Amino acid sequence: MQVISAPYEFNADDVFVNLETVIGQRLMLKCEGFNFAGSIKLKAAHAMVSAAERSGQLRPGSTLVESSSGNLGVALSLVAASRGYRFICVTDSRCTLGARQLMEVFGSEVHVITKPDPVDGLLGARIKYVRDLCADNEGFLWLNQYANPNNWQAHYQLTGPEILKAFPDLGTLFVGAGTTGTLMGCARYLREQKPSVRIVAVDAVGSVTFGGPPEPRHIPGLGTGVRPALFDESVVDDVVMVAEPDTIRACRRLARHGFLFGGSTGTVVSGAAAFLAEHPLADGESAVAIAPDLGDRYLDTVYQDAWVTDLYGPDVLQDTVRAEAR
Repeated sequence: MQVISAPYEFNADDVFVNLETVIGQRLMLKCEGFNFAGSIKLKAAHAMVSAAERSGQLRPGSTLVESSSGNLGVALSLVAASRGYRFICVTDSRCTLGARQLMEVFGSEVHVITKPDPVDGLLGARIKYVRDLCADNEGFLWLNQYANPNNWQAHYQLTGPEILKAFPDLGTLFVGAGTTGTLMGCARYLREQKPSVRIVAVDAVGSVTFGGPPEPRHIPGLGTGVRPALFDESVVDDVVMVAEPDTIRACRRLARHGFLFGGSTGTVVSGAAAFLAEHPLADGESAVAIAPDLGDRYLDTVYQDAWVTDLYGPDVLQDTVRAEAR
């Protein structure tokens, strides 16, 4: 029996799904959605808030401010509510309705940006709004997940060790790239503990992180319009770019096997399946991918037929049905 007094004290860190029967490749999926925030972002949220308290930046009466596409905003809302802080999340129109509602239930304020910056897109506009809020209001603190070292250190201390403990024969790790906190933390840990592991970053087409041109993206989570300050390409071995229709196909294929995951997970699974098809694992090696969250917050987007066909056309849904029939 586990008894907790704060919601961030619980996280199921040892749940893995064997996807071989789903995608036809030997791949283990680490499920990070089994906590009270519903995503891997709880680790970073707790780490950043705790560090700000230790440093004296965050004091009673302070107001936390952060830019988030959804999951970190929910995690920070939970941590702020449990520790007695006011929290303002600055998001944009891609944030799911479920995530916005959760933040508000926890008592947070949600500011939705609808007009993109001419150069840096919606993320750039969100960051500018956050900077202006903090400049105009004494006691406002921006944690800045894009540059805060406690973001990646949370995964260096927790996620990386959890994976290697479960799979000491790890050969390839697939990690989605958003702020790159999870990617950097896991990659740095494995570079030290088992440098033979191949680190494969999975990103969304239209993201600028790996130097590609910016393009419109509709699924929150992975990808960015501004290269993250945390990102260090030297610890990444390979990169797979996934188009959003392939994200949809992967999510819905998983759902037809009873696994409801979020858009980021669909992207990572799609990228991992494509990579393993071209780079088979050696005998005795394991491959692991990280699933940042579950799919309940995407019921009105990724899993909503009208939303999908309006943005990507009906072929995406038909392709999923045909693939399952095969």
